[in-house]
Amino acid sequence: MKIIQHFVGGRSFPGNSNKKGKIFNPATGEQTAEVKLATKKDVNEAIIIAKKAFVEWSNKPPLQRARVMFKFKELIEKNADELTKIIVSEHGKVYEDARGSLTRGLEVVEFACGIPQMLKGEFTENVGSNVDSWSIRQPLGICAGITPFNFPAMVPMWMFPMAIACGNTFVLKPSEKDPSCSMRLAELFKEAGLPDGVLNIVNGDKEAVDALIENKDVAAISFVGSTPIAKYIYENCAKNEKRVQALGGAKNHCVVMPDCDLEQAVNGLMGAAYGSAGERCMAQSVAVAVGNIGDKLVDALSKKVEALKVGPGLDKQSEMGPLVTKEHLAKVKNYVDIGVKEGAKLLVDGRSFKLQGYENGYYMGGCLFDNVTKEMRIYKEEIFGPVLSVIRVKDFDEALNLVNEHEFGNGVSIFTRDGDSGRTFYNKAKIGMVGINIPIPVPMAFHSFGGWKRSLFGDQHMHGPEGVRFYTKLKTVTSRWPSGLRSDPEFVMPTMK
Repeated sequence: MKIIQHFVGGRSFPGNSNKKGKIFNPATGEQTAEVKLATKKDVNEAIIIAKKAFVEWSNKPPLQRARVMFKFKELIEKNADELTKIIVSEHGKVYEDARGSLTRGLEVVEFACGIPQMLKGEFTENVGSNVDSWSIRQPLGICAGITPFNFPAMVPMWMFPMAIACGNTFVLKPSEKDPSCSMRLAELFKEAGLPDGVLNIVNGDKEAVDALIENKDVAAISFVGSTPIAKYIYENCAKNEKRVQALGGAKNHCVVMPDCDLEQAVNGLMGAAYGSAGERCMAQSVAVAVGNIGDKLVDALSKKVEALKVGPGLDKQSEMGPLVTKEHLAKVKNYVDIGVKEGAKLLVDGRSFKLQGYENGYYMGGCLFDNVTKEMRIYKEEIFGPVLSVIRVKDFDEALNLVNEHEFGNGVSIFTRDGDSGRTFYNKAKIGMVGINIPIPVPMAFHSFGGWKRSLFGDQHMHGPEGVRFYTKLKTVTSRWPSGLRSDPEFVMPTMK
């Protein structure tokens, strides 16, 4: 059985524990590897190495750090097929979707290549008589990332390229369900010229997470995952005096107006709801049918959901792959059971889906509910599977209120031909990311990613300009050079004259 270890100090690191997790191929249900799970001692050893590496790395000119980023970008592109297949083998998503997620991570690396420009400070001459003032951004020290199973390339690359480009060192704890892509990325970064100890990977469970939170040498933690864990990370990082950005759960709505291009809306919903088997924090899991569009929308969706091609991720015909684990498959099916019991109308039932030759894989077909109400659990809670709920409202105002009243505020979309509706919607929606005739409004790398309400704990979003601010601290210098004259002591608040 293949054993996946840790990556610390530029090399494979076995750690001090025999505790292991199991890794499966979701398409077949077969165990493919075991992964070492780090102890607190393992994590602390990685942090010690990262602390030593910080001294030299933080002193490198930003231009030199950028050159390593450029080489890393080149190596990701060169090895894109290998990285994509690693994602498919451990997560299960179809090849093109996995390739797209890798590209989205690569775009953050491309953004980080411009770090010399982004770290330029501000200067004001003569803020007072012969007094100058300027502001600079400096690295924090050791940063850490805790990432989920659903994007084993993209989400880690939201974090460590930005942190490292800013001059920090980094300790990453990827999901123990699919850690191999992160391990390979670390190897490629080393090949690009990254000094040993700047990027370290510790695989693990809650013990590793708590060790990162409790270690006083870790200055900042980035997290993406469920809302309960995001809240736990946020609260405990605050107790340990760390900077933190913790992205939580989502229940993304897609508002479908009567005047929309219906075919465009349906196609957008299909990809957003069932792509990656719904295992996306930006998945559209609620379609809000406004006015008289409901019957047409449901009829068009039903036909497409029934025709959804489900199969292994490397099959070019597959539109949706399996779910990530046997346990998660059972959890999603249970939510469908709950929806039926709550009185929602299950138009398409994918619970009994079986694929010949892959009977042990973690497959289910797409599910579509109609007549869902806001009191139901399947509306309130994040299912994280291929389940789309249609909820009907009478007008635009009711749709907007529905969106704004939900506890999550990650992403939302509206499909309409009316400019006033689109403008009012994006202006009034209490949501972090808004799409207008765009089903999955994920910002590009040179903008920033993050939600509102209980979808984000912390003040700053991921990557882009917000990422630079998160991974650096501001220092302002005020300077006067002696002219040969000596002034008397001043015992009042200094003002510039």
